[in-house]
Amino acid sequence: MTETPADRTTDHAENPAAQSGSYSAGLPTSTAVEPEADLAPRRAAREKSRVAPDYARAWLLLSAMRTELFDKAQLSRADQVILDCEDAIDDSLKDEARENVIRWIKNGGSAWVRINDRQAPSWADDVAHLRGLKGLNGVMLAKTESADDVIDTAQRLGGDVPVIPLVESALGIEEAVNIARARGAFRLAFGSGDYRRDTGTANEPMAMAYPRTRLVVASRIGGLPGPVDGPTVGSSHALLREQSADAVILGMTGKLCLDFEQPAVINESFAPTPSDVAWAVDFFAEFEAAGSVIRDGSDKPRLARAQVIRSRAELFGINPA
Repeated sequence: MTETPADRTTDHAENPAAQSGSYSAGLPTSTAVEPEADLAPRRAAREKSRVAPDYARAWLLLSAMRTELFDKAQLSRADQVILDCEDAIDDSLKDEARENVIRWIKNGGSAWVRINDRQAPSWADDVAHLRGLKGLNGVMLAKTESADDVIDTAQRLGGDVPVIPLVESALGIEEAVNIARARGAFRLAFGSGDYRRDTGTANEPMAMAYPRTRLVVASRIGGLPGPVDGPTVGSSHALLREQSADAVILGMTGKLCLDFEQPAVINESFAPTPSDVAWAVDFFAEFEAAGSVIRDGSDKPRLARAQVIRSRAELFGINPA
């Protein structure tokens, strides 16, 4: 679904995964990480430095059938990794895909897993087999359309596994507040491809503004971190930056990605710029010099913005320009 050596394509007409709305797939086999004796310490080092899922920017989505890339994904620049057992997997391969994930996690891997929607035949097996799996960071629930979808999934997983509802339809968007308030919901995510297919909406900033804003507002009401935007399909970094910027200005704080080249761009796009950090530093200097007293109506919103920028700059290691 993304650019290419060999098995990658951006042509939806030729790519069944793209036609189905699937987001994972199309990563080059040649870039797989070979088994190494020092894999365990490398995994440990990467997990120690990993950005927490509350603040994660780039979420790499990888087909659960691409086992040769699991280690590479875990060691990549992506803030979080999701192994996909849903749209990227043919119905006849669901059990095999799930077993691939479980085997890898039991052997020391760590990741999120996108499971099938609650109405799908494979959902019950997904939650039953993943329950109690050490190393499972959480699940992304496909095609979430109600609070009950989240609650039932969380309960079946034991009540202590974070659930990211992937909202992919008109109904899901309109139910976003209830979904965000559901017990077990951790952070909302936007299934932009399936949403466009469901509604006939174009992939344009104005058309995407409403569903993105609904998810941002619902997340705020539900007390959740900012939502994760849908992926950008294609190999253009310029397009990726443009679509990331569209999401950032609306309040989204992360983005799904489809290949190993995208995380670096997304991480940069969803973090404060050095000039933003410089502004925050200057604001705090002036504010403190004036006695840290609110002087007019503009101080509170500017103070709130400066605090967010400072905290995210510290989290992502960004210095002022």
